Amino acid sequence: MSKPLPTAVRTYFTALRALLVLTVLLGIAYPLLVTGVAQAVFTDQANGSIVKADGKEIGSSLLGQSYDLPKKNPDDADEAAVPDPQWFQPRPSANGYDPKVSGASNLGPNSEDLTTTIEDRRKAVAAFDGVDPASVPVDAVTASGSSLDPHISVAYAKEQVDRIAKTRGNVSPEQLNKLVEKYTDGPSLGFLGQEGVNVVLLNKALSEQK
Repeated sequence: MSKPLPTAVRTYFTALRALLVLTVLLGIAYPLLVTGVAQAVFTDQANGSIVKADGKEIGSSLLGQSYDLPKKNPDDADEAAVPDPQWFQPRPSANGYDPKVSGASNLGPNSEDLTTTIEDRRKAVAAFDGVDPASVPVDAVTASGSSLDPHISVAYAKEQVDRIAKTRGNVSPEQLNKLVEKYTDGPSLGFLGQEGVNVVLLNKALSEQK
């Protein structure tokens, strides 16, 4: 008759079997199942909601991006970015829409730097869009909490219509307003928050206008 293993050894073997079983179930089977379901049912979302134009990836509908004129000197990191008047502009970003650095400026409402920055942005946006500074929407001068939000308010989108129509010359304000309406998303769950316009999708549609 064989001698039974010590209690400590049996405990170790039990723990090892549990580890192996859980590793197979939770470390291999479950991730494969979730990935398979996601790819089969939610392919677009699972792959990052990538936006393509002419077969090329131009961004994600979940992440905002800048629409600036090409730099005169691409190697000059200190050269200020100049917004391109032919495109709908997003709201400001505290990190230049860098997806690796999500976050706000952390400046509070009593910050003089924040107040000055907002006023400077208000004047710049008003001059850029040719409107009264008092009519510039809040989201045109403030960044989102993540600094990556692809949405702007309907008011800010419509403020830019005349400037884009004048600059492009091949699309009317009426056409642009229809595009704004088409790419306006309702509040989350139908009642949380406000309507927003996805600038990435809107500009993609704008690029397809002939």
